[in-house]
This record gives sequence, C-alpha cells and structure tokens, in this order.
Amino acid sequence: MRKLGIVAAAVALSLVLLFQTRPASAFDVGVSITLAPPELPVYEQPDIPDVGYIWTPGYWAWSDDGYYWVPGTWIQPPEPGYLWTPGYWGWNNGIYAWNAGYWGTEIGFYGGVNYGFGYFGHGYDGGYWDHGAFHYNGAYNNIRNNTRITNVYTKTVVNNVTVNHVSFNGGTGGIQARPDERELAAAREHHIAAVGAQAQQQQAARSNPQLRASANHGHPPIAATARPGEFSGHGVVAAHESVPVNHAPAVNRAPPVNHAPQVSHVQPEQHSQSSFASSKEVRPPVQAAPQRPVEAAPRAVEAPREAPRPTPPPQAQHAPTAPPAHNEPEHREEPH
Repeated sequence: MRKLGIVAAAVALSLVLLFQTRPASAFDVGVSITLAPPELPVYEQPDIPDVGYIWTPGYWAWSDDGYYWVPGTWIQPPEPGYLWTPGYWGWNNGIYAWNAGYWGTEIGFYGGVNYGFGYFGHGYDGGYWDHGAFHYNGAYNNIRNNTRITNVYTKTVVNNVTVNHVSFNGGTGGIQARPDERELAAAREHHIAAVGAQAQQQQAARSNPQLRASANHGHPPIAATARPGEFSGHGVVAAHESVPVNHAPAVNRAPPVNHAPQVSHVQPEQHSQSSFASSKEVRPPVQAAPQRPVEAAPRAVEAPREAPRPTPPPQAQHAPTAPPAHNEPEHREEPH
C-alpha cells in the first residue's frame, strides 16, 4: 500500500509539472468556443533585432474576457534548422478550437490562413536554413536596417489565392483549405513547442486590456513588437485602419447606382461613371430642352412646303372660291 501511495504521488507530481511547463500557446486547446475569431489586423513588420531571429506572426488567442491579440514578434528558434508553423483556429461541428503552433524542420499545416510575411497559407517563403545559417528573403523580412545580416536573397512568390484577413479554417466564412501530403508528413515529425519567449509574449498580451478585441474592435494598438514581451518603445507597431480602405470602393460605386434612374437618358454619354461633382452636372444637360425648340424652329421654316402641297390639287382645295376659277380661264383664253 505504501508503494502504491508513493507511485500515485509521483504520478500526481508529474502531471503538475507537465501542466506547469505546458507552453502558453497551447493552453487554449480543448476550450469550446462558439464565437468566430476576428479578422487578422493589417500591420507592418518591425525591424529584426539581430541575426538568427525568425518572424512569428501574431494571432488571436482566447481568455475568459474573450479574444485578445498576441502581437507578432521576432523569435530565436530553439535549434538551428527549425522553422515555425503558426497555430490556427479550426471550426468543427459548431465549435472553434485552437491548434497550437510548433517548431519543426518542415512547415506543417496552419489552416491555410494568410498571416503574411512569408506565411501565405501553405509553407514558408520568408527564408530557409543552409549549413546552420538562416537565409532571409528580403521581400518578406524587414532586414534593411541591419547590416550584420548578409545571407539575403530576394524572391517574390506569386500565390493564386484570394487575399483576405480571415483568421480561421472551416465553417461559414472560414478558409476551405486542407493539408497536403507534405504538411501531413510534417505533422508526424519531431516537434518543439513554443519557446519561453513566445509564452512571455502571450502572457503579456493576455494581461493587457488594450489588446482585447472588445476594446480595440479588431485594430490592436500593439500589433507587432521587435522583441518578445517589450510592448513599448521604438519596436512597437500598431495596426492599420484597414476597414475604411476596404469600404472606399463601395462608397464610390453607390452614387451611380442611386442616381442611375435619374440620368438613364445620359448613359449613352457615359456620365454614370463620373464622380459626385459630375453627377450634379446632370441637371445642366436637362437644359438641352430649350435646344429642342431650336430644332422645332427649322420645322416652322418648312411651312413653305405646305404651299406646294395645294399646288398639286389646286382645284380640289380652292374649288369653292369662284374668283380664282374665273381668273384661270381668262389667262388661258389670252393665248388664243
């Protein structure tokens, strides 16, 4: 019995240590959430701190206060040759579940979510490892201000995908992407969970009320940081107000739709594609109505045409008038 008690205590201690050392990015796994996460904010990437750092994109996490934004940041990988596979929200049977990210030698599946900066839904186009050194793609990494980084190349990747800011996979409005064979193989390989610096980044974000979606409405004031856990100073980047940019085209299209019935007669002249100012000028074209009387005036000048009309049948129209009938015979008798 004493041995069983010792074993039970050892198991309990092991479980406590397991949950205490569990990475912060994974503590949301198993939570049943029926509310979809907000869209990904738009932000610029801060300068890289030093050689060897790899960019880890920001994401929406969940707490008792709802969704909150974990800023993207530069992280030193746990070992050379390891790349970061971001986590993602996945929908299944009405529930949104968080799939934690991990470090591995290959990039796994991250829901097809376009996190930007080389993470465009599948794979990673931000760089690669070669003989223990990481080579940065200058097209997707902000390394222009760091002269110590010499392993740099530039390669722009063209992705035939619809650019959006959806932050979850599956369900209504979600990204309909499935893992390919390479991503499935990467999921079976050896992984390393989020490192301590990443856990520090998430804990700092969770304790910051400004990063809650209920407070920032999808536009966190701290969208990215140059170093993990440093939420103030030069390396902090705020999110852009991307909503007005998305709605601007709709505002430009609305006036032509509303005024189309009023200026339908002007459509052949292509005035319907004009701006607000030109739409007000639709009324002056109505002044073309006075020009129609001008066209009617030439018709009035055509009155002489009515004189020739009586000439073909002069006797039929002027038969009642006796004087003209007597004058015409008198002129005919004069030749005789």
